[in-house]
Amino acid sequence: MFDEPDDIHPLFHGAPSSTEFKKLRKRIVRATREAVEQYGMIEPGAQRPKWLVCLSGGKDSYTLLAVLHELKWRGLLPVDLLACNLDQGQPGFPATVLPEFLERMQVPHRIEYQDTYSIVMDKVPAGRTYCALCSRLRRGNLYRIAREEGCSAVVLGHHRDDILETFFMNLFHGGRLATMPPKLVNEEGDLFLYRPLAHVAEADCEKFARAMNYPIIPCDLCGSQDGLQRQQVKAILDQWEKNAPGRRQVMFRALMNIRPSHMLDPKLFDFAGLMRATESQPDATRQGEDGEKIPVLR
Repeated sequence: MFDEPDDIHPLFHGAPSSTEFKKLRKRIVRATREAVEQYGMIEPGAQRPKWLVCLSGGKDSYTLLAVLHELKWRGLLPVDLLACNLDQGQPGFPATVLPEFLERMQVPHRIEYQDTYSIVMDKVPAGRTYCALCSRLRRGNLYRIAREEGCSAVVLGHHRDDILETFFMNLFHGGRLATMPPKLVNEEGDLFLYRPLAHVAEADCEKFARAMNYPIIPCDLCGSQDGLQRQQVKAILDQWEKNAPGRRQVMFRALMNIRPSHMLDPKLFDFAGLMRATESQPDATRQGEDGEKIPVLR
């Protein structure tokens, strides 16, 4: 079904015909569809949802755009998609690349110019990282655009590795167990934020975007800073993965298998209310195969 030129979206014209690429593409599509379904990204109701798909020009956002249009093309994603690029005024940003690409790919889109670059450079002290302020300004503009376009959700291209890195950044530097959720509601309560690539590996995004020869635009603003916390965490995860291939996926599965009773947060589990089994209370055991009573894991 992937080989007929008339049976694909223009985003997939010229796709490699190798078995390796077909497997890669199917893996990404399957993982994205799984995330969409698992986290309830399709809103119930009679009105057809409209998503604002954020396109930075990086490998991840190209992969996001392609796979969402693939799912829609196959009738598996009943939503309208509007691609959006926010040109933040970075010096040297190739402003014509994305509009020309989206026109050629027949993708509905909106290009917005907002000079947040100057604000970031003015407000962030020398030696500090730009990411926090830059992302807040970008997110605020994207929410505004989504409202103007009648969208119910802003869709971002964060993948599995972004989620893992954020978890460890919060663990090492923030003193909390938290990461990027695949689905949340903004503070105003009027928009969803989705991350459909939550189960997709960064390496797969890289392979896919480069195999499709999409015009990748690097982020020179934050990429120009050395020693970022995220880069340090990424280096740690890379070393772990090198020592034990597959460790990233094991750690990611752990984020989906949390036991509040085996952590330390009394807001999530009533430790103070735990009681020992007594004669007046049900016996907190179960029967084993040989008749022996086995304590129930709480």
